[in-house]
Amino acid sequence: MVEVGGFFGFILLILNVWAIVRVVQSSAGTGSKVLWIVLILLLPVLGLILWFFLGPKG
Repeated sequence: MVEVGGFFGFILLILNVWAIVRVVQSSAGTGSKVLWIVLILLLPVLGLILWFFLGPKG
């Protein structure tokens, strides 16, 4: 497991919160939103990267 701390951990936290807010504001369906939020919360680094490339836009 990757352990994240310090400044990088703080930046990751801010990016994850931003990603979750963007998911909630998107026009995607409820199920899709829940899936993305769970993915971002359970896999912070990988979930953020996947959301950036594959997540709902707009």
